[in-house]
Amino acid sequence: MKRMLSGIKPTGQLTLGNYIGALKNFVSYQDDYEMIVFIANLHCITEYQDPADLRKNLTDAVALYLACGLDPQKSIIFLQTDVHAHAELGYIMACNTYLGELNRMTQFKDKAAKGEKNMTAGLYTYPCLMAADIILYDADYVPVGDDQKQHVELTRDLTQRFNNKYGETFVVPQPLIAKVGARIMSLSDPSKKMSKSDETNKGCIYLLDDLSLARKKIMSAVTDSLGIIQLDKENQPGLYNLIEIASSLSGRTMEDIVKEFEGQGYGKLKAYVADVVCAELEKIQARYKEIIESHKIEEVLKDGALKASAIADKKMEDVKKKIGLEIKY
Repeated sequence: MKRMLSGIKPTGQLTLGNYIGALKNFVSYQDDYEMIVFIANLHCITEYQDPADLRKNLTDAVALYLACGLDPQKSIIFLQTDVHAHAELGYIMACNTYLGELNRMTQFKDKAAKGEKNMTAGLYTYPCLMAADIILYDADYVPVGDDQKQHVELTRDLTQRFNNKYGETFVVPQPLIAKVGARIMSLSDPSKKMSKSDETNKGCIYLLDDLSLARKKIMSAVTDSLGIIQLDKENQPGLYNLIEIASSLSGRTMEDIVKEFEGQGYGKLKAYVADVVCAELEKIQARYKEIIESHKIEEVLKDGALKASAIADKKMEDVKKKIGLEIKY
C-alpha cells in the first residue's frame, strides 16, 4: 500500500477551507493509503504565538481531525514535536539546501518584497523542515493545495540531491492536488485564499463558528453585478467559489448545481450553499464536543507518536550512517 503524508499548521482555528482542501480528502484517502497525518506545531512558531492560544489551537486541531472523520485505527495521527527526528532531519536538510532556493520560496519572497521587518530565521528555513517532515516517512504522495505545490517541488529537489550524494535513502514524493476544492477563496475577497488570518473575519468560516454566524457570512459573500449563475471563474470568482464550496460538501458536480439554480437570483443559491455548509458544520461540531469531553486526544497522540517514531527513528539511523555522523563504539 502506498504511503501518504500531510500536516496542518494550526496557527489559528481551522477553517472551512482547511476542511475542504485537506481534512475531507484525508478521510477518503485513509481507506486507500497508509495515511500519516501530523499537527505541524513547530511550523507554528516561525512567528510569535501566544502560548495559551497556541495550546488551544493544537488541542482543537486534533479534536477536529478526529471529528472530521480521521480514524486512528486507519491513520497515524501525532504531534510533530513528539517525534524529535523531524527537527533533526530538518537541520540536515537545511545543510543540503541552497540560499537561492530559499530566496525563491513564495512566503519569504512576498514578505520581503513588502518590506516586512523582524522576519525570523525559522520563517526563512521552514521549507527545509517541511521537506524533512515528508521524506522522514518515505511518503509516496503529499496532498496539497495548489499554493503549496512549490514546497513539494523543493522537497523533490532536495530528496534527489541527497540520494545522489549519499546513495538511495529517501522516496521522491509526488504532490497530489484535488480537482475540486483545492483552494477555497475568501467570501469577502475572492481574489485571496480563505485564511485563518482574515482581518475582517467576514471572509473566513471557521469549523467552530456558530451556525447562524456561518450562514450570515455566506449570505453576505461577495459576488458580482452580472446576475447570471454560471461557471466563470475569471469574471465571477465569488460566485464560482460558492458553487465550488457547495459541490465539495454535497458531492454534486458544479455543473449540476448551476443547472438547478440557472435563471434564479444569487440569494437562492447562497441560501442553498449556507444549508449545505451548516449541515456539515453541525455534524462536525457535535463530534468535536464529544471528543473534547473525553480523553481520546491524549490516547490518540501517544499511540500516534509511538508508531511514527518507530518509522522515523529507523530512517534517521540510516541517514546518520550514510552521512558519516555515526561513531561506532
